[in-house]
Amino acid sequence: MTPSSTDVFALPDRLAAKASPESIAADERWFARIAANLETQAADLGARLADLCALPGRGGEAALERDLEIHRTSARIRLLQRFGVDLCLGRMVPADGGEPVYIGRAGLTGDDGEPLLVDWRARAAEPFFGATHGDPMGLSSRRRYRWTRGRITDYWDEVFTPGTGVDGLAPDDQSAFIASLGANRSPRMRDVLGTIQADQDAIIRAGSRGALVVDGGPGTGKTVVALHRAAYLLYSDPRLDARRGGVLFVGPSHAYLSYVDDVLPSLGEEGVRMATLRDLVEEGADAVPEHDPAVARLKSTASLVGAIETAVRGYEQPPTDELVVETPWAELYLSAGDWAEAFDAPEPGTAHNEARAEVWDALLGILLDQFDDDEVPPALVRRALEQHDELVRTFNRSWPLLDPVGVVADLWSVPAYLRRCAPWLSSSEVERLQRDDARAWTVADLPLLDAARRLIGDPEATARRRRRRLAAAAELEQRERVRDELIAADDSEMHLMSMLRGQDFTNTLADDVDEGPRSEPEVLAGPFAHVVVDEAQELTDAEWQMVLARCPSRSLTIVGDRAQARHGFTESWLERLERLGVPNGRLTALGVNYRTPEEVMEVAEPIIRAALPDANVPTSIRRSGVPVARGAVGELGIILERWLAAHPDGTACVIGAPHLASTPRVRSLSPEVSKGLEFDLVVLVDPDRFGEGIEGAVDRYVAMTRTTRELVVLTSG
Repeated sequence: MTPSSTDVFALPDRLAAKASPESIAADERWFARIAANLETQAADLGARLADLCALPGRGGEAALERDLEIHRTSARIRLLQRFGVDLCLGRMVPADGGEPVYIGRAGLTGDDGEPLLVDWRARAAEPFFGATHGDPMGLSSRRRYRWTRGRITDYWDEVFTPGTGVDGLAPDDQSAFIASLGANRSPRMRDVLGTIQADQDAIIRAGSRGALVVDGGPGTGKTVVALHRAAYLLYSDPRLDARRGGVLFVGPSHAYLSYVDDVLPSLGEEGVRMATLRDLVEEGADAVPEHDPAVARLKSTASLVGAIETAVRGYEQPPTDELVVETPWAELYLSAGDWAEAFDAPEPGTAHNEARAEVWDALLGILLDQFDDDEVPPALVRRALEQHDELVRTFNRSWPLLDPVGVVADLWSVPAYLRRCAPWLSSSEVERLQRDDARAWTVADLPLLDAARRLIGDPEATARRRRRRLAAAAELEQRERVRDELIAADDSEMHLMSMLRGQDFTNTLADDVDEGPRSEPEVLAGPFAHVVVDEAQELTDAEWQMVLARCPSRSLTIVGDRAQARHGFTESWLERLERLGVPNGRLTALGVNYRTPEEVMEVAEPIIRAALPDANVPTSIRRSGVPVARGAVGELGIILERWLAAHPDGTACVIGAPHLASTPRVRSLSPEVSKGLEFDLVVLVDPDRFGEGIEGAVDRYVAMTRTTRELVVLTSG
């Protein structure tokens, strides 16, 4: 429920000075207008949604527009139900003496057309996030609110132009922001929109064309930037809306996606598809890690993914001999040139199984063109050709129906086949890639399975599309039959029903036929207008092929940290992108650690520097006052009990104890799965056993930097 203007401010006694009327009276008056407007808007949106849902079902473009409008209206209602006046993030006061401008999660306009809240993504809101003392961007001051259960429990002001006569400010500058960084964590990423910093905001608002790399160490807000950038681009760039593909967000794990899944809805955006790389391929759900590092390295290359195309093209070989096709009426012929012409009929990029139907139609067309007996109906000749045993047998042998999964499995079970498709592999490498159960899929297989489905076509998806097309055709035929019956029954003098034969009405009939929604695997196959990839330093060249296949525009936001790459990252970001076929990328960097206290970074930095001297280690901006603690593994239970008793809120994570079961407030994770997450307390169990070399150093560095307050390191002695 939206609080009234009189109870929006609930400042504690220690902040009594901030509660003075000269400090908050203007805000209270503005919040009263917002509260009244929200009440009216909620009623209007409810009525609008009811009207949309009551519209008769239609298909085609009209159905898409209706569904999108229902989605937008429903999302707006949910946003207003979730927030009240706390939609407001803060205000900014222009240096020219103008009225304060209030910034919100969403835009809000009064009945008189005056903006009550400016959407945070609008150009007019940019100074609220981007202004600094070095560049005030036309502001004299900025106020940010801290909301707790719909009430303001603190706020802080920044004065950019002292001496300009701005009164009633509580000039504690960044102190409240710094304090907020150490606030208790929960199982979901906390809301940080109101505290986006200038360096982060500049990246969020960067244009969508091409590939933008956001490089930053632990705690620099890379994930925050990635999520808010997705919301910003959907708002600011009409090329990225759902009708043009929308936005795909790729995260490193389901634990990560669960952690961040509330961020975009809190920004009013619910249309971003979120997935892990495993989710992009049906077999990903059950795939296991590749146990042999050498095999994993071989499968991580783009060249082996390219071998799938060689494999598929090997099944598209036109016959070189002439074929005589005997019919009851005449002998017809297919020369080698005719076969080659038919095999060239599909558009480039058409999946093998879908192109097969086009090749068959082209072959029949070539044969029918030779038939010149006008007394025999073409449909009868076509039926005879479709039933011609030798023609069908030759075609099936030259362009067979393929199973994508079977093609990949053959690579791991038929050495000669793999050698033909990947001739650069040595005999020992070919042998190493063979396995007893060719369909025992591993994570390293997923890019190859994805490429196979893309090049061949998913048989089930193809069948679903065919069923939908047949159903749509039957629906259209029924509508046309009804139209013809109406026209035939029309005995009026003006024959008004004859207008139904007009081209406009005919087009309407066709447009309204709905072929039905796509399944989730089909949706995740893309293409997408923009793709965001977090923890991108971990992607192999093969996995990048999965991403790039879904983003033909190459409009990408790539977020990661080379120092957190478990298998090393010797190139620069731009060198890697260039090699992958993404030229002209842009590189930005974040260097301030907002999460991890100095006490922890002082211990973590030497660990990563020893393995990667040029690591981008960010600078922490705060101290927790709690030194890194050390102890024995046997103390784990006591440490957790004491911490839980002393901290009624917050979350902890134990890293390196796989047999410890997770609870609602204590997670048990591996270093790899902990990436992107943050906790109040992190306990490392025998970190020296995480591994050696770069992988071990990265795992220890990542695990240590998950904490926002306390780090405990336990060893076996």
